Amino acid sequence: MTSTAPAVRRSRWAALAVLCAGFLMIILDQTIVTVALPSIQADLAFPAADLTWVVNAYLIPFGGLLLLAGRIGDLVGRRRVFLTGIAVFVLASLWCGLATDRTMLIVARFVQGAGGAITSAVILGMIVTLFPDPRELGRAIGVYSFVGAGGASAGLLLGGVLTEALSWHWIFFVNVPLGALVVLAGLRSLADDRGPGLRHGADATGAVLVTGALMIGSYAIVGATDRGLGSGHTLTSGAVALVLLGAFLVRQATARTPLLPLRVFRSRSFSGGNLVLGLMLAGMLAQMFLGSLYLQLVLGYTPVQIGLSYLPVSVTIGLLSVGASAPLNARFGPRRVAVTSLVLIAAGLALLGRAGVGGDYLTDVLPALLCLGVGGGLAFPALVTIAMSGTGPEDSGLASGVNNTVQQVGGALGLAVLATAAAARSADLLGRGADRLTALDGGYDAGFAAATGIVLTAAVLGAVLLRPARD
Repeated sequence: MTSTAPAVRRSRWAALAVLCAGFLMIILDQTIVTVALPSIQADLAFPAADLTWVVNAYLIPFGGLLLLAGRIGDLVGRRRVFLTGIAVFVLASLWCGLATDRTMLIVARFVQGAGGAITSAVILGMIVTLFPDPRELGRAIGVYSFVGAGGASAGLLLGGVLTEALSWHWIFFVNVPLGALVVLAGLRSLADDRGPGLRHGADATGAVLVTGALMIGSYAIVGATDRGLGSGHTLTSGAVALVLLGAFLVRQATARTPLLPLRVFRSRSFSGGNLVLGLMLAGMLAQMFLGSLYLQLVLGYTPVQIGLSYLPVSVTIGLLSVGASAPLNARFGPRRVAVTSLVLIAAGLALLGRAGVGGDYLTDVLPALLCLGVGGGLAFPALVTIAMSGTGPEDSGLASGVNNTVQQVGGALGLAVLATAAAARSADLLGRGADRLTALDGGYDAGFAAATGIVLTAAVLGAVLLRPARD
């Protein structure tokens, strides 16, 4: 028995490495495309108004399929769903890289987003199943958190390097060999779990309703950045999404085999943890989106310089999420760690809002990024641990899908709100006679101020909702 224990532990960590490699591919793709957009626009003659669809075509299916894919993983086996998602993602990446016109690229990006959702939806559920010991689970989630944060920052740097050294096509081609390795390693390292079958939760009506609601909702959110939160398009799409979501919830309350058993929301840890996590990401995405724009358009940084500027965030998150988050959660409890870290994130966002037109990286930007790195490196693992602890193993795939959906929708909605606030403030300053740089900087300051308020709200809710009592 004792001789096999180390081998079992090694196999679990090998499986975690495979899962994190797949997760890294998905995270990289969400940011690597950003810095290549100007090159894609020039090469494929994208009108400026249509260029956002290179991103939106990915985000809509990604946000819409997470919940459904997570539940299917519980029913038919998470390993099978994970490997299928990787295969779809890799083939779609190859298709994207070979694109010769706008339509081909947008369609391929839609398929790629679907593959990304299928892959991401089951990863957390598989990690929770792999590591039943709370201390090991804390370390595993720390590694997962580091991959997510590090991959987002690395995507900016890698996208700039590949685009400048080769061409934009290679930001997609790079996924092909990596994905092939993940599939081969997954076949060897991931246990072939078998779920109870689709007949135990194949609520086709519910699947159509929730997928439609999330896709239309994602469409409304990503379109709000250009059209505005109060536009007729955004309000109509949002209303349709809410009606479909309401119909889905009614269906789940009455269906014999619901796709999303509403009992999971009775858990205070599950519901409260996901709510606070969604708010945190809604605010924290400002440091990536608005911060990158500030560095590029106000301070004049190149894409590669932007990527290098964010390396301290990745390093800090990596050191803390892997080395410190699990011991701190064990000693002080994930609730205290999360609330304290959220306050630190808010402080970092407030500091970014104080950087001006003549801002200096070392004195104005780096201290803020370090606050965000420390806060993010501790808050994210703590909140994920809280949220995932509120469900049983039979629902871990569903919980993973819900958690990823909350992250995606929360981040996208926050980004739409913050981008709208920044644009409105910039337009107001231009109308008052301010010069372009001052107007841009003022807009970003407004966005950071709104983000600070959102994260402080998350901290207050965390202190109130995430009480240390067990569910």
